[in-house]
Amino acid sequence: MMSELPLDHVRTLLAVVDEGTFDAAAHALRVTPSAVSQRVKALEQRTGRVLLLRTKPVRPTESGEVVVRFARQLARLELDAQAALGLSGPGEPTRVSIAVNSDSLATWFLPALRRVPEELGLSYELRREDQDHTAALLREGLVMAAVTSSPEAVAGCTVRGLGRMRYVPVATRGFARRWLDRASDASLHGLVTDAPVVCFDRRDDLQDAFARGLGRAPGASALRHFVPTPEGFVDAVAAGMGWGMVPDVQAEPLLRGGRLVRLARDRVVDVPLYWQQWKLDSPALAAVATAVAAEAAEALDGVLSG
Repeated sequence: MMSELPLDHVRTLLAVVDEGTFDAAAHALRVTPSAVSQRVKALEQRTGRVLLLRTKPVRPTESGEVVVRFARQLARLELDAQAALGLSGPGEPTRVSIAVNSDSLATWFLPALRRVPEELGLSYELRREDQDHTAALLREGLVMAAVTSSPEAVAGCTVRGLGRMRYVPVATRGFARRWLDRASDASLHGLVTDAPVVCFDRRDDLQDAFARGLGRAPGASALRHFVPTPEGFVDAVAAGMGWGMVPDVQAEPLLRGGRLVRLARDRVVDVPLYWQQWKLDSPALAAVATAVAAEAAEALDGVLSG
């Protein structure tokens, strides 16, 4: 049972994971490396599982991730209790770690955090990751909450639907005209399979998903430019380097100004977004969740179950 685990051993395991080595954890905890090693071994014997991979830096096993997540949740509850009892240091902020995808971060997510009451004194550690992979950071206990595309709750977490982020296929007018004329079948299908395409990074599947949706193609062209910032991505498309799927909120002013044109008015890619967070009775997490849900209701399309 998790309640039977010695808490000093649990905190020691967390220190080893955070610091990367047994020696560094010993220095952070102000104990000897031998004491750190003994605590970790005792914890592994108690659980009957290998909890750490002795690499450099060390990495938790799947079982170790469970204990690490428990340790971080325990630390969060301890800080909340100290704050409620007035035992926190003067002006000491409450840190909330969140994984969020780049496009949300560049559009609606920061306004959501501005909805959180300032008197709570929260500080944020935001970790940028693709929406298909943010849940992994929750699973590993590296963040307390995440904006994710997965409706399936990570163990020990709750999930609620936020809405759909809409992406539209765009390019400059000159680019579209040039490549539509060059396309073998003079069609949008020919453009997206032959023309240069801008992708965020190698995990970005939006352009390929759009191309597959047209049928007869496994994905977009192999001629790709990778631009791993939201602003740089849009700038690359607006500079005529290639076509790309741009969030409609970012595309709209460029479409109105004539810098971009839509490649298809009746085709979009909608990405469902969900909010997942630890199952903790934490005032800080509750306040952030309320703010995120309120902003998403205004900024995103539709309402998702969950």
